Amino acid sequence: MITLEDWALIRRLAAEGVPKARIAQRLGISRTTVIKAVNSDAPPRYERRPAPTSFTVFEARVRALLEQTPDMPATVLAERVGWTGSIRWFRENVARLRPVHQPVDPVDRIVWVPGDAAQCDLWFPPRKIPLEDGSAKLLPVLVITAAYSRFVTARMIPTRKTEDLLLGSWELIQQLGRVPRRLIWDNEPGIGRGQRRADGVGAFMGTLATKLVLLPPRDPESKGIVERRNGWFETSFMPGRTFTSPADFNAQFTDWLTRANARVVRTIKAAPTDLVDADRAAMLALPPIPLHLGWRNKIRLGRDYYVRLDTNDYSVDPAVIGRMVDVAADLERVRVRADGRIVAEHCRVWARGTTSTDPAHVQTAAWLRKQFQQPRAVVSGDDLARDLSDYDRAFGLTAEEGIS
Repeated sequence: MITLEDWALIRRLAAEGVPKARIAQRLGISRTTVIKAVNSDAPPRYERRPAPTSFTVFEARVRALLEQTPDMPATVLAERVGWTGSIRWFRENVARLRPVHQPVDPVDRIVWVPGDAAQCDLWFPPRKIPLEDGSAKLLPVLVITAAYSRFVTARMIPTRKTEDLLLGSWELIQQLGRVPRRLIWDNEPGIGRGQRRADGVGAFMGTLATKLVLLPPRDPESKGIVERRNGWFETSFMPGRTFTSPADFNAQFTDWLTRANARVVRTIKAAPTDLVDADRAAMLALPPIPLHLGWRNKIRLGRDYYVRLDTNDYSVDPAVIGRMVDVAADLERVRVRADGRIVAEHCRVWARGTTSTDPAHVQTAAWLRKQFQQPRAVVSGDDLARDLSDYDRAFGLTAEEGIS
């Protein structure tokens, strides 16, 4: 067999009109070899004739096992067939056979129409954010991306619990200005999994008149848009940035998204800001009624005049000790009401296991404690006596009425 260099030289000389006999004489090869080289449509390549290998005697049994269980690990297959050779060589042969026995799951390309869907996901920035108590924590960022226009709205939230997910979703939908006809989630526990919906999610979707879509397992294509955006955030937004608090992160991220949404997206060959109006026009209107979202609880205030919300304690006016109070919180504030009147208001703490105390509540507690500890005035027994004629007059039995 001639070398690749000789093959290239033969074809070049033949193209220049050099006779095949002269080419053969010049290279010291036969004229037949020159003719084959000129007539070939591919360079010469050495091909070994197939011969039996150490895996050949095991192949039939491996195929039978893969026919029954296509995803059986190679190590288990090796044990079942009694393989004692190189496990790497065995894995390579199993990888060659496995596609033949695995069921095929083709994926269609999805075409998104205006207003139809928005993909929702949680992104965890790879940097801890400083919190109120001096600690730092990896916090989730809720991201909603309109599938047609690729317009992104996002913000950091305290937890991935249902209350905060719905609060964040409503805030981002309000920023979008309209309601997508479908909200696509990938089995987030705070939203739902399979046929189960987390408490409050059904009412939220019903109020928005939108449809919640929980994706089945192994369906990344239906949520690839928002997941690619998450990867883009890590490479384009995060490098070189520092954050002093969740509020600082949200301020920087919101400012960056304003510019990011104006950049041309390669797959759609347009900027999200150019297509978002068409997207909004096909979406649903925002609900005309207010949404009652967030953390809500009703408890009787104990002598320890604090209420707990998501592992944190907040002080309440001690004057309402023993009464029922309503505790409500959103992403920013915690409010406590008694008979509709606000008796406590705090900034919501994103750290865990902390205590927030209003100095006015401590002063009120000290005054009430002092009043409670003062001795009470004793009423003498004589003061409890009452003239019986008072009862006669009360019942109209006096002598003036003519009754003896």
